[in-house]
Amino acid sequence: KFTLSMAPGGSVCQEVLESHSNVADYGIAVIENDLPVKATISPGGKPSMSSTNGVYELLECPVCTNLMYPPIHQCPKGHTLCSNCKIRVHNCCPTCRYELGDIRCLALEKVAESLELPCVYQNLGCQDIFPYYSKLKHEQNCQFRPYNCPYAGSECSVTGDIPTLVAHLKDEHKVDMHDGSTFNHRYVKSNPHEVENATWMLTVFNCFGRQFCLHFEAFQLGMAPVYMAFLRFMGEDNEAQKFSYTLEVGANGRKLIWQGVPRSIRDSHRKVRDSQDGLIIQRNLALFFSGGDRQELKLRITGRIWKDQ
Repeated sequence: KFTLSMAPGGSVCQEVLESHSNVADYGIAVIENDLPVKATISPGGKPSMSSTNGVYELLECPVCTNLMYPPIHQCPKGHTLCSNCKIRVHNCCPTCRYELGDIRCLALEKVAESLELPCVYQNLGCQDIFPYYSKLKHEQNCQFRPYNCPYAGSECSVTGDIPTLVAHLKDEHKVDMHDGSTFNHRYVKSNPHEVENATWMLTVFNCFGRQFCLHFEAFQLGMAPVYMAFLRFMGEDNEAQKFSYTLEVGANGRKLIWQGVPRSIRDSHRKVRDSQDGLIIQRNLALFFSGGDRQELKLRITGRIWKDQ
């Protein structure tokens, strides 16, 4: 068995900013001294573990319940917590109230180094196993991690796989769904000077067995009011790179054409918009394209999506 040794000495915190009732809100789990660590041995000779064994429980920070990574801190009585929570509890052990000081739990860090764990998205399809200190980096880019809802008109917190999000966009956000790789959209706004009210229009296209989101919105680019249209791909960036698209707008013998590569919905809507990676139309030009007395926005945007060979 592994046993964590306890450092002697230490003093009780004289000034505690959080009351015991507040500390209880953290969901703290008390870690007893000399708690044995149970680890199973994998065929490769390294300890592995399930979510129920002692090692996994020891590596959970008792304050935030996230897995701990170096530096792992401990108080003189041996209670551990992560570096973020050490600051959060003002350097006072939330379990025994002793001052934390700068004691590192090197034994637990070493134990963690020997572990191999499944990806947190295992239930979504990722079957890979990773060394403890490589697991977090993998999970930040795992292709099986859920996608955020691409709808930009509200702070939507829904996540899921692509079929789930397509159904969600249709049922909850009432987004227009179209089949085919070409489109011809007309955007009308009775008062184009209300820039913020022309935003968040979204259409989903289903073609080549994949889904694409067409955004059209108005916003301030510096001091200039502009309209912007761009395409996002519902999938990973390496898949998005296999496609291209064009957007075209014009009237009265003038025409603007944009050709680009759709951005993955892994990139947030705001990130794509702020990068100006799309068709941008100054409001004066947009009103010129609209014709008439320039008091109403009537833009017709055509486009095409194709798969590069």
